[in-house]
Amino acid sequence: MKTSRYSDPQILAILRQAEGGVPVAELCREHGMSDASFYKWRAKYGGMDASMVSQMKAIEDENRRHHGMVSPSQRVNVPVGPSGPSSATRTASRAPSSTVSVPEYPLRLVLV
Repeated sequence: MKTSRYSDPQILAILRQAEGGVPVAELCREHGMSDASFYKWRAKYGGMDASMVSQMKAIEDENRRHHGMVSPSQRVNVPVGPSGPSSATRTASRAPSSTVSVPEYPLRLVLV
């Protein structure tokens, strides 16, 4: 995956400048980035401070680690309906509208 040219503190500083009233077009020209990058950052980091960004990064890393624990060959598609996954059946006679990947070993998925 391609790394960003800008670090998280730099992105937060740019977003703070925009909140301070600097026009987006001027910020993009000054920092050499596109408008799309600015709006993507604002959607992802808007309203966060440095501690919240580091906490979000830690959670993303943990999710990445957990995802690597179960290989794709061990996952099976389980149909999901409005009331959650079906109780004990792993095969469906009809095509499900949406599916969730879960490991093959016995596991109950509880949706809250």
